[in-house]
Amino acid sequence: MTYEMLGLGALDYLPCRYGMSKLNFRGPKRALEGPYVAFLGGTTTFGKFIEQPYPLKVEHLTGVPSVNFGQINAGLDVFMKEPVVMGAARQARVTVVEVLGAANLSNRFYRVHPRRNDRFLRAGPLLKRLYPEVDFSQFNFTHHMLRHLHQHDAERFAPLRSLLQALWVRRMRKLVAQVSEEVVLVRFGADKADGRGARGGGACAALVTDEMLDRLGADVSAIVEIPLGSRSHAAERSGMTFRLLEEDAAKTVAPPHVHTAAAQALRPVLDRLM
Repeated sequence: MTYEMLGLGALDYLPCRYGMSKLNFRGPKRALEGPYVAFLGGTTTFGKFIEQPYPLKVEHLTGVPSVNFGQINAGLDVFMKEPVVMGAARQARVTVVEVLGAANLSNRFYRVHPRRNDRFLRAGPLLKRLYPEVDFSQFNFTHHMLRHLHQHDAERFAPLRSLLQALWVRRMRKLVAQVSEEVVLVRFGADKADGRGARGGGACAALVTDEMLDRLGADVSAIVEIPLGSRSHAAERSGMTFRLLEEDAAKTVAPPHVHTAAAQALRPVLDRLM
């Protein structure tokens, strides 16, 4: 086999903390001094099941320390509300921000968990009036809820989608304005997402369109697109570690060759900005 399926003792993420933050981050822990690159993102940036996620590969290629602030299933909210992360990103030479989906944001229609932004907490009065026949107590995750609402009535879903997309652009601009002067956006799986509906799981940034990224062009130093492409089953798993019961979950994350492609694409951009 070209990958490991472990019954016990799966991948050690070397969990660490920075400052007074209550969040656990993937190690190895780096000193927040001297030149470094800060990486903000979700499951792909964290590198779930991945032995060498792209921030670590970037460090190997550039020789500049990478600080991985990725959080599994994160949205923008978890970073905006974490002063330790925002402060570290502000001191970084460059901040690389993974393009995260617009679904995991608290908004006028519904609330998400402040740290696990994929967790749906409750629907607000506006959403209940928009879908009075829907029992929102059945949902635990934002993507499940949005997928259900979109399939139930796509016409009624339109104002919710528009609000989430507009909110995402505003919050991205706010985040970018509060971190380092040089900011690079990296989007995974643009070749797999349609950017219109509630679809786009795994590495795809749900509800984020090309037009939305274009609106951010003047606010960032560069936007790097990383397609997921297609590889054989075995090739996709080389460089992954997971337990047997995690095999289905492992199929949903960006495989190792995508992390390699991301590091290679980011290297010349970071060399220019450093």
